[in-house]
Amino acid sequence: MSRIGKLPISLPANVQVEVSNENTVTVKGPKGTLVVPVDRDIIVAQEDGQLVVSRPTEQKRHKAMHGLYRSLLNNAISGVSNGLEEKLELVGVGYKASMAGNTLELALGYSHNIFLALPKEVTATAVTEKGKNPIVTLTSIDKQLLGQVAAKIRSLRKVEPYKGKGVRFVGEQIRRKAGKTASK
Repeated sequence: MSRIGKLPISLPANVQVEVSNENTVTVKGPKGTLVVPVDRDIIVAQEDGQLVVSRPTEQKRHKAMHGLYRSLLNNAISGVSNGLEEKLELVGVGYKASMAGNTLELALGYSHNIFLALPKEVTATAVTEKGKNPIVTLTSIDKQLLGQVAAKIRSLRKVEPYKGKGVRFVGEQIRRKAGKTASK
């Protein structure tokens, strides 16, 4: 049995889950609504305040899907009840971030500024304090979309290992390398 898949998902009081026959689970909460498509073989049932995910057989494909859909449903439930947040830090001289409507403007040391249009489900704030690195905070109810947008922003200027400059997640540990040593 899948160690993740067999765990029931406890439903908060302010979250409603609706399991439909078209292999979709609709999760409604105070932050919004998410629709999670589920594989036709995976069985989702609501039992006394908990959501239980089960599989019909022990086939390798069913085993793989079991834990996956349990995690996707758990992420959707936590997203609509609490919301999700990701913080990115811009480390480097002259690196700046600002918001204009739903567009994030980044100055990352290139000859031009980068304008990134954010999806309507993701909201961002850019904070720059004197003497500290700028921080971009992304919030959303969809964990997959939030991670995808954060990874896209990070890929615009990955952290280099010598000086540690670039876009990183807050609290991320960077492997540093020693530079060239002077001969003699």
